[in-house]
Amino acid sequence: MPLYDFSEFLKLSAALNYNLSAASLNRYNVLMFIIDGKRFHSNDTEDRESKRIVMEALSYLFNAYSQKRRRLGPLAVLHPLRTAALFARNFNTLNLIDLLSALLHDILEDIKPIDFEISNWKDIEEQLYRLLEQMPSEDEQALMNRLVYLTKLKEESYYRYIGRLLEHSRDAFQLIQVKLADRLDNTLDMRIDLRDPLEGVDFFQNIFQLLFVNNYRGYIPATNHLPPTAINGSRRLYQLFKNAVLLSLIRQKIKVEEDPISQLLFDDVCMASLKEAQRTLIHLIGYHFKDIQSQRTLLIEAMDYCYSGGTGTVTVPDADQMLDGLFSSYFAHTTEDVRNQKLGVLYQNKPLMIQASIAFVTIFFSFMNDSKFYVEGISAEGLTPVN
Repeated sequence: MPLYDFSEFLKLSAALNYNLSAASLNRYNVLMFIIDGKRFHSNDTEDRESKRIVMEALSYLFNAYSQKRRRLGPLAVLHPLRTAALFARNFNTLNLIDLLSALLHDILEDIKPIDFEISNWKDIEEQLYRLLEQMPSEDEQALMNRLVYLTKLKEESYYRYIGRLLEHSRDAFQLIQVKLADRLDNTLDMRIDLRDPLEGVDFFQNIFQLLFVNNYRGYIPATNHLPPTAINGSRRLYQLFKNAVLLSLIRQKIKVEEDPISQLLFDDVCMASLKEAQRTLIHLIGYHFKDIQSQRTLLIEAMDYCYSGGTGTVTVPDADQMLDGLFSSYFAHTTEDVRNQKLGVLYQNKPLMIQASIAFVTIFFSFMNDSKFYVEGISAEGLTPVN
């Protein structure tokens, strides 16, 4: 199954969580699940040594993340484990430094002394130092450099962070691969569901009937509305915006098509984002905004806007077009408090969320249709409206 498949993601999460919940945690089982039974070396001795080092890294992660939780509640350590698993599934033979980069990509941002007692922090730091000391000095330096590049600094905007990362990726597609695997996991990890909300739903048939069939009754969900979670529809749209920023900056700075693995992960992020935009739209018209005629009007307006090229550029707010200024008004704020406030405003505007979902479907289709497409006006300096 493709890596962007949400049902496979749920199985991946469940398998890892099952192992983490065991009374006696078996690092080797976790390792083999992450690497999908693949090897690091054809030489058995070297292969065993690489796997031993990865198990040391797993031990460090289990201790460092301890009982930290993701926004939706699952153990936070699942994110680096899944990122590494999504990364590893693209290769026939693995590279130790590459896999460690995926496993440890967030530690400089997530693991802080303030979260631990002094003695515990000392133990965790020493465990990391022992892990690094087991590698040749050049490998240790290469790994630490990558972790620094992959870490967003406190004062950095997301745009500048990705720009800095890509400046170090001209000869290191591995950094791009890890970042794309990271975004793939973050895109899939926005729902607590038993199954994919799109399962059994023909998205495009529903949209076609809504637009063209005058006796269409509208999309009717198979289940009642689930209780709200910490990640609502506006926050999911914000994550899709971050993906649009990442993919646009990659397209401008790197010839990703020159590296097959990077291209595969690029496409996976596109497809995961495309599917998530569809889930958000189906949810909105199924539960929150049910008037068929109003839905049809919103879709026709969005269709005209998208076909005119409005989704291919950063725009300024316009009273006549709801989608104008979407990025700059709701997603672009670098201050978290302001951004959260704007996302709260967006969440209350269900018609705009419907059109924004359509806009993101269009954007990610455009990335897939045209190898030169990116959203104009997105740069490492931020957003600049295009006249």
